[in-house]
Amino acid sequence: MNDAMEATRIALVADADAGELLTLRRAAFVTEAQLYGDPNIPPLTQTLAELREDLAREDVVTIGAWERHRLVGSIRVELDDNKATLGRLAVAPDMQGRGIGTSLLFAIVQHLPEQVTEVWAFTGKDSKENLSMYAKHGFQEHHDDAAGALTYTYLRRVLHEVEARRAD
Repeated sequence: MNDAMEATRIALVADADAGELLTLRRAAFVTEAQLYGDPNIPPLTQTLAELREDLAREDVVTIGAWERHRLVGSIRVELDDNKATLGRLAVAPDMQGRGIGTSLLFAIVQHLPEQVTEVWAFTGKDSKENLSMYAKHGFQEHHDDAAGALTYTYLRRVLHEVEARRAD
């Protein structure tokens, strides 16, 4: 089987995968840091201990995408009542453009509690590719928020609204 036909396995990320997840995020977020001229963005400064604490939180779900034994993508979701906030969507630089990020966006819905009715995402205001990807998958720009020198764009997707439109 060649690499193009390789099945991607998506599952929860365990504590045993923390080191590999940290490496993946750092590799994936270097281009974002370069875009903003800021090497101190949170995905690049988080320690292994902090990541392990995050993985252990009951209000956080982190799933990963594996090809064979390699973690090639991940997404983190923080839960708050009926709201889920996506963050740290990361795909290994050599694997970008293959639909892994999209697969993770769709797969995370299966890991959300039933009461979640809306999913929020945020990305840098100048991250045009990220904004385009979220818009393509039913997220609508909601507002911008400055955090230091960075401005984040927050996007929202109401669950079941997009699915209902597709069923028509």
